[in-house]
Amino acid sequence: MLEGYRIEGRRAAEIAASVERGVRTGGLAPGQLLPPMRELAAGLSVNANTVAAAYRTLRERGVIETAGRRGSRVREMRSTPTSRESIRVDVPEGGTDVSSGNPDLALLPPLHEALALAASNAARRSALYGGPAIDERLARTARRMLDEDGVPDGPVAVTSGALDAIERVLAAHLHPGDAVAVEDPGWGSLLDLVPALGLRVLPMAVDDDGPLPREMARALREGAQAVIVTDRAQNPTGAAVGADRARELREVLAGRPEALVIEDDHGHGIVEQPLHPLGGTTERWVLVRSVAKAYGPDLRLAVLTGDAVTLDRVRARQLLGPGWVSHLLQDAVLHLWDTVAVDLRPVARSYGQRRDALVKALGAHGITAHGRSGMNVWVPVPDETGVVARLLQSGWAVAPGSRFRLKSPPGVRLTVSPLTMDDIEALASAFADALSPAEARRYD
Repeated sequence: MLEGYRIEGRRAAEIAASVERGVRTGGLAPGQLLPPMRELAAGLSVNANTVAAAYRTLRERGVIETAGRRGSRVREMRSTPTSRESIRVDVPEGGTDVSSGNPDLALLPPLHEALALAASNAARRSALYGGPAIDERLARTARRMLDEDGVPDGPVAVTSGALDAIERVLAAHLHPGDAVAVEDPGWGSLLDLVPALGLRVLPMAVDDDGPLPREMARALREGAQAVIVTDRAQNPTGAAVGADRARELREVLAGRPEALVIEDDHGHGIVEQPLHPLGGTTERWVLVRSVAKAYGPDLRLAVLTGDAVTLDRVRARQLLGPGWVSHLLQDAVLHLWDTVAVDLRPVARSYGQRRDALVKALGAHGITAHGRSGMNVWVPVPDETGVVARLLQSGWAVAPGSRFRLKSPPGVRLTVSPLTMDDIEALASAFADALSPAEARRYD
């Protein structure tokens, strides 16, 4: 048995709780070897199957890890892994950066009027402790916009961006060791977030219409308690869930009504493809809309709606942390909405023209590329590192696909935001050269 800490319990749940208590209080140290199952069972006078069930629960929760005959140990509290955002390339002097994923600054609205109005409002009615977390006018406007897009009815909350919302929703329902189905390739920050929460990642392959139904079904069979889907402008592939694909995905989800469904609609305001929501198919669901792509990444605000239980949990936990998102930002966003500061049609047309032209130009060189919506183009390549390096030599910085991949094949992401129409053929030609480097020769 262990020295210094006694594991107790007669049932599997009690034994697992005892181990978790030891880890929490420091009685069981990271990396400490646990007793073999038969030994612990004999010490507790229980069946070995009871201890096996407790250890299985602890593994699923991420408390312990098992290495075959070497036994089970308390999981090491590893330092935070290097963010995928650090997998980047330095732009050469005089080069063009098509790797950032940022919106085109020329398509963002000026913010001075909206922020000045927000400041003026604050002078008359400053937000104070104990006040409402969300501006009622913002909630009404957001709900009306969601209604227009066919999103099921539900309460509205506000968070500091899409990733903040997704983290809060996952934490509201899942526990360490639970599995989450994510798109592959997919948003790098999300691929970092899920394991950082102690959750297991189950990748779903995607095509131009979003997650493949058979992939979602497989992930659910393998135990995914939550599914995260990007509705439009998927990062990095530009996929958009169409009507037929949405119907197929809803059919898959209908067989798992207990699954949590999270939809990321960050493309709202920059794409013309209609929204085909999945929400409401399961008991627990949320749709998140960030304003980062339409109004700028520094405007840290996202609205979300969903089932009442999930939204209640998110708002209750938010009150114990930041409390609310600044009403200055809420007022600014509301003004931008009310004044239609961004005209969707020319913005979507601008991104679409550059994206479509780049896909076509690459195709003329025999290069398959994907980019149905949004500001990114995904190009599968056989040698990711070599292509990135050779493009750098020719003055183009592209995003390595390793930032976005789990099990999917190599590729690179190109962001069209900094491109002019005149740049596109030059980039396509450079890409073709990078895929077909000069034949190696021997020199004596």
